Amino acid sequence: MAPTPASARIGRAAIARALAGFALALAFWFGFRAAYEGVLAAAGESILRATERPAVTRLEARDGEILVERADFPPGAPRPGLPAADLHFNLVLLAALFALDPHPLGGRRVAAFLLACLALFAVQTAALVFQVRSVYATALGAWSAAHYGSAARNFWTGGFHFYEVAGRFAAPFAIWWWLRGDGESERGRERKKRR
Repeated sequence: MAPTPASARIGRAAIARALAGFALALAFWFGFRAAYEGVLAAAGESILRATERPAVTRLEARDGEILVERADFPPGAPRPGLPAADLHFNLVLLAALFALDPHPLGGRRVAAFLLACLALFAVQTAALVFQVRSVYATALGAWSAAHYGSAARNFWTGGFHFYEVAGRFAAPFAIWWWLRGDGESERGRERKKRR
């Protein structure tokens, strides 16, 4: 069997960097997830309220959940709680992928990582909107049936289920792949300089 080219192999150093990036990102995630959930809830609420007439949705991050409140919910009715970590844990995976680079703390790589974090935040916010809409479309009994037709139910629940099953793992890889191009071209230029 022919050996694979050096560019196609992941070396031990890259694996060590990825594990270190994963560990650091995991520690950061544990330390700041409550604050991040508050920002995510505020972003999702803004989008939901901008698309409602009247604007009645309120989202509140509390104890690892994003609670869904509507102004038209009856006072004693239970409020749906959505598990927040399922939406944003993929930030740790994104950090581990960027740590694979030989120079992950280089200026361009850090800028690419920050841009990737913004892109992933947009994906997570969209997933939250889909999750809340899928709750509205399917989990509120007669109200859901009265306000959401079968096409809307399928759209919102299908979109959220796609994120839940594949999207939350695929998004970090896709964003990393999209933004890693700068690092690859930098390495190519470095190799050419050495020749």
